[in-house]
Amino acid sequence: MRRIWSEAYRRRLWRRIWIALARAQMAAGLVRPEQVADLEAHAEDIDLERAEQIEQEIGHDLMAELLTFAEQAPQGGPALHLGATSADIEDNADAIRIREALDLICARLREVLEALADAIERWADVPCMAWTHLQPAEPTTVGYRLALYGQDLIMDWEEISHCRSAIRGKGFKGAVGTGASYAALLDGTGVTPSGMEERAMAELGLKPFRVTGQIYPRKQDWRVLAALAGLAMSLYKMAFDLRLLQSPPFGEWSEPFGARQVGSSAMPFKRNPVLAERINALARYLGALPSMMWETAAHSLLERTLDDSAIRRILLPEAFLAADEILRLALRILRGMEIHEEALRRNLERYAPFAALEPILMAAARAGADRQALHARLRDHAMAAWEAVRSGVPNPLLERLAADPEITRWLSPETLQRLMEVHTHIGDAPQRARAMAQEIRRAVAFSGPLQV
Repeated sequence: MRRIWSEAYRRRLWRRIWIALARAQMAAGLVRPEQVADLEAHAEDIDLERAEQIEQEIGHDLMAELLTFAEQAPQGGPALHLGATSADIEDNADAIRIREALDLICARLREVLEALADAIERWADVPCMAWTHLQPAEPTTVGYRLALYGQDLIMDWEEISHCRSAIRGKGFKGAVGTGASYAALLDGTGVTPSGMEERAMAELGLKPFRVTGQIYPRKQDWRVLAALAGLAMSLYKMAFDLRLLQSPPFGEWSEPFGARQVGSSAMPFKRNPVLAERINALARYLGALPSMMWETAAHSLLERTLDDSAIRRILLPEAFLAADEILRLALRILRGMEIHEEALRRNLERYAPFAALEPILMAAARAGADRQALHARLRDHAMAAWEAVRSGVPNPLLERLAADPEITRWLSPETLQRLMEVHTHIGDAPQRARAMAQEIRRAVAFSGPLQV
C-alpha cells in the first residue's frame, strides 16, 4: 500500500500515461515510433532529486517531472504531453492507484472473511450469554455472534467490490473536458479525439468517464472513502465488542498476547487489548474522512477549482493506509483470538436461568395454571435470585422454583430442569451461523484473481 501511494510510483504512472498518449498519437501520425521507443526506454528512470530541483524553480510538480523525463529522453521528449492538461495525466494516475489500492483492500478483506468463516463454524454450537443494553439477555452462541460481524463485512465486500469495478479515469479531454486541444492537434489526421482517447485508455486498461470538466468527478473519491469508512465501521464494532468481552467482568474472549509481550510499563499484570484498541483508533479516524471528501467534491466549482488538490494528496493515501492496517490487525486477532469456555459457562450459569422463565410460564399455562398469578410468582423468585447473583453466590433460581409447590403443581422438577437447559434457548442460531459462514465463502470465491 505504501508503494502504491509513494511519490516514485505516482511518477512512474505519469510516465506510463504519457507513453500511452504518445502511442495513441503515433497511430495518428503525430509521433514517430523512435520517439515512443525512446520514451519507453526511460520509463523507469525516476529521478526525484532532479525533478525536485526543477520544481523549486517552476513551482509545478507535474511539469517538473515532464521536464525531467524530456531531459532523459531527448528524442522522445518533444512528443510528450501533446494537447494534454495536467489533470489528463494526474487523474488517470489517481484512478489507477485507487483501483490498485482497492484490489489490495479486497485481498486483505478476503483473508479476514475466510478467517471469520472458520471461526464461525468452529464456534457455531458453543453457547454463550447474549447481552442487550449491556445487560444479560438470553443465550446465543459464539458462532452466531461472530456471524453478525460476518454479515456486516459481506455488505462491505459487496460495496468495495462495486466501487472497484466502477472506477473510471478522466481520459484525455483537455483543459475543460471538451477535447478542443486534441481536436486541433488531430485535425486532418482522420483520428477523432474520442478515438485517440479510446486507444490510449485501452492501453492503460482503464475506462474513462464520458464527460468531465478539467478533472474527473470528485464524487468518485467520496464514494471510495465512504466504502472504506463502512468497512472501518464494521471492524470497529467487532474490536469494541472484543474489548468488552476481554474485560474481567466478562472474561470470555481475548485477543492474542505474546509470551513476552508487555501490557503496561507500570503494571506488570496488565494484558490490554491493544490490537482491538488500535483498530478502534484508526477506524474513528477513517470514519471522519468521507465528510472532508464530501466537501471536496461539493466545492469543486464549475469546471474545476484547485482546492481539491492538497487535501486529496492527504486523504486518499491515509484512508487506504488506515484501512489496510485495520484489516491486518483484524486478521491477526481472528487468527489468534482465544475463547475462554470456562468463562462462557460461568456467565451462563449466572444469568441463563432467567431466560427460561418465559418457556416455564408458557408450559405451566398450557398445563392449566393461571398465567397472571404464576407470572407474579415467577417474578418474585426471579428478583430474589437476581439479588443472590449480585451478591456473588450461584444462581438459586432452579432450586427456588423446584421447592415451590405452586409451581411444581404444574411442572415437575425434572421438567423445570429440562426447560432450563441452555441448548433449549438458542433457537436455530447454530444453523444460521453455519449458513452465514457458507455465504461468506460463496461471496469471496468469485472466478479469477484480484488484479494486484
